[in-house]
Amino acid sequence: MSIVITEDTLKTISMSEDELLLEIAIMLFQQEKFTLGQASNFAKINQLQLQKILGSRQISPHYDLAELREDVHSLEANNWL
Repeated sequence: MSIVITEDTLKTISMSEDELLLEIAIMLFQQEKFTLGQASNFAKINQLQLQKILGSRQISPHYDLAELREDVHSLEANNWL
């Protein structure tokens, strides 16, 4: 599914496309609909950057076993393990 957000809409809310993606990712992360990995992928930033942003907003980085497994899988896929 694709959602089209016009430039006019972005101007109306005074946000860039990247800023809007970040805000959506944070919202879905807070609602526990996205893991940290999913949210960072959606926002097109790395997990460390997202963790810093969450920390600056005092948003708890809920982290469970499923997220640990996802992180390990991601590290293995990128040959970092």
